[in-house]
Amino acid sequence: MTDEQWLSGNHLLSVLPAAEWERLSPHLLSVDMPLGQVVYESGDTLSHVYFPTTSIVSLLYVMENGASGEIAIVGNEGIVGIAIFMGGETTPSRAVVQSAGKAFRLDTRVLKEEFNRAGPMQRLLLRYTQALITQMAQTAVCNRHHSIDQQLCRWLLLSLDRLATNELKMTQELIANMLGVRRPGVTEAAMKLQEAGLIRYSYGHIEVLDRPGLEKRVCECYSVVKREFDRLLPDLKAL
Repeated sequence: MTDEQWLSGNHLLSVLPAAEWERLSPHLLSVDMPLGQVVYESGDTLSHVYFPTTSIVSLLYVMENGASGEIAIVGNEGIVGIAIFMGGETTPSRAVVQSAGKAFRLDTRVLKEEFNRAGPMQRLLLRYTQALITQMAQTAVCNRHHSIDQQLCRWLLLSLDRLATNELKMTQELIANMLGVRRPGVTEAAMKLQEAGLIRYSYGHIEVLDRPGLEKRVCECYSVVKREFDRLLPDLKAL
């Protein structure tokens, strides 16, 4: 696949006007994003941002005792490293590759220069950030008030929206870390969905068999997040 095809795989990059595209594209480096790779740790000074194309990155908060919980996921709709243009050089969250694939890496200096032009890139990134904040807030509410199998449905649907396939490579341990629950809880939730004919689960692999069925079973949190992304990031041709 050509670099042009990889570039078009990220929604934010694909809608940039020609002038912004031409300034950024020479600085974008295609990189592999293997499953479980830590993109950055809590407190790290960010030297690069990432525009996923075929990968998904999970943003997690990690407690002092090592427990963690996912606050958002970022795939081909977004960018990893919003702290850079929101006024900070570090972030308290950890970023871990949830689904292996590709991304484009960009030096933070280049991004900040483009952001500070106060043009289309700035408006695009701020709208994306508003949508991401909605996802973070809804995730917190969902984790507090909804069942584990509803959370798993939400997580699966958000992941599918960012992939070109209905299959995910993911261990129970990693899912448990994402949802901030114990591993047996994930096993029980996955078995419920499998018994209902919605997914096929084997170690390290989930295949979604019935997406409409997942959408009927999921809590309202999925649709709240999806509507906000669709509202703020439709095609963005009027940047």
